[in-house]
Amino acid sequence: MRRRWGLAFGLAAALGASVAFVAPSGAAPSGPDALRVDLDDILADERLNGSHAGVVVRDPATDEVLYSRQATDRATPASNAKLLTSAAALEALGPDYRFRTDVVTAGHQQGPVLFGDLYLRGTGDPTLLAADYERLAEQVAASGVRVVHGRLLADDTWFDDVRLGTGWAWDDEPYYYAAPVSALTVAPDTDFDAGTALVRVSPTAEGNRAEVRLEPATGVVQIDNRTTTSAADGEPDVTVQRDHGGSRVVVTGSVPAGSQPFEDLTSVPDASAYAADVFARALAAHGVVVKGTGEGAAPADARALASRQSMPLRELLVPFLKLSNNGHAEVLVKAMGREVRGEGSWSAGLEVLTEKLSGLGVNPDVLRVVDGSGLSTMDQVTPDQLALLLDNVRERPWFRSWYDALPVAGVADRMVGGTLRNRMGGTAAENNVHAKTGSLTGVTSLSGYVTAANGRELVFSVVFNDFLTGSPRDLEDAIAIRLAEYDGADDRPSGRVHVPKSRTHVDDPGTPVDESALECSWVKAC
Repeated sequence: MRRRWGLAFGLAAALGASVAFVAPSGAAPSGPDALRVDLDDILADERLNGSHAGVVVRDPATDEVLYSRQATDRATPASNAKLLTSAAALEALGPDYRFRTDVVTAGHQQGPVLFGDLYLRGTGDPTLLAADYERLAEQVAASGVRVVHGRLLADDTWFDDVRLGTGWAWDDEPYYYAAPVSALTVAPDTDFDAGTALVRVSPTAEGNRAEVRLEPATGVVQIDNRTTTSAADGEPDVTVQRDHGGSRVVVTGSVPAGSQPFEDLTSVPDASAYAADVFARALAAHGVVVKGTGEGAAPADARALASRQSMPLRELLVPFLKLSNNGHAEVLVKAMGREVRGEGSWSAGLEVLTEKLSGLGVNPDVLRVVDGSGLSTMDQVTPDQLALLLDNVRERPWFRSWYDALPVAGVADRMVGGTLRNRMGGTAAENNVHAKTGSLTGVTSLSGYVTAANGRELVFSVVFNDFLTGSPRDLEDAIAIRLAEYDGADDRPSGRVHVPKSRTHVDDPGTPVDESALECSWVKAC
């Protein structure tokens, strides 16, 4: 009698417990046949009724497809789209690619006075921190300039002026995961969440208003502080919400007296103005006075007073893929367009992306990609094309850097485990599965690599769409674990298949959720 895991998975979710299933005694399928039976049973879960469940498993050593279900049917990939973007960027830009930021002028200097404007010129670097702008200001001061008879102008013309991606939801616009894309920006943290500011809410005396500060300090958003300090034995309950299309950030709720500050991120409405503002404050702190800030393109004959290069792309891959940073993906798309087509736009960048994917064996005619991050629900991919990409890039010289940048199942260090750090621990998949997660409302995906028990490295892609219940990501984990236990011809040596704990949630940033179930594109807890 065949096992039916759908009911058992439902019971596991309801009971919130880990369960293990025992193979029936007597004659049973083995090897690939047993694997197919087991994956079929996993996918028989009632939560997938009426939904799209695309799965493909490949053995690169034999070029054999071990399992295929709806593998050629298109579906929304969510952040699995970052696999496409990162691979194309490595092909188009190279692993040594760096972003450059310059401070330039066409004016003339007489002693400490610069007659002319100062330009802050960017090429999309998403890793610029306030401390980096401090160092640029130090360089300007070291050049002898103390007074600028002109303005500080932000030159973000390396990219076009389209800040938000095609198909992005309007109500995502104030949140950090949908921050505006610009050739000039600031990140408030070493996760490099460019185009956002950190809102820190600190308690004062009980009954008094809490203190709210922005880091880095900036005037491009205005804080509307409606918070209070609650009793010391309470829990923080704070909401940070920027007005849609505006610069006001409303902070409501309470923090307990004596508690640690509450922190959250907000996107800024104008990333280049934000960069100019932060840099102007850094200049002032180093004794350099400018008449004001604005925007403008630097003259062709401008000379550099200060410059900075980012880390190489191979290093940027780590926060990009481990933490599923949407902004990094979009910057790379526009950078591809600028470097290859001479136009820093999504349209030009996506043309380059398509060409590079074709060179990696992916058929662009069966895909639709409108952004780099997968935030758009207009993106459409197929599991078989994702698996082909995973298979084919194994031969590229940059593969090891890319592979190492993928999240690793069950490894607690967030810069190793990333969005998989709380998944598949204590199983054969722990510290084995390297894969990219994806999460949107009604979408969950997991695609990557797993070393099977027989030593073979398998590639797999799982894309679930249109489910109405909590996310069935535990089924993704069960598939990955089963692949880790696969030993080929003499499969099921233990007769047991482990199914991880299931958590019920919805992948919607506006709804209370189990945040451990979401990737960092949606919540900052990870």
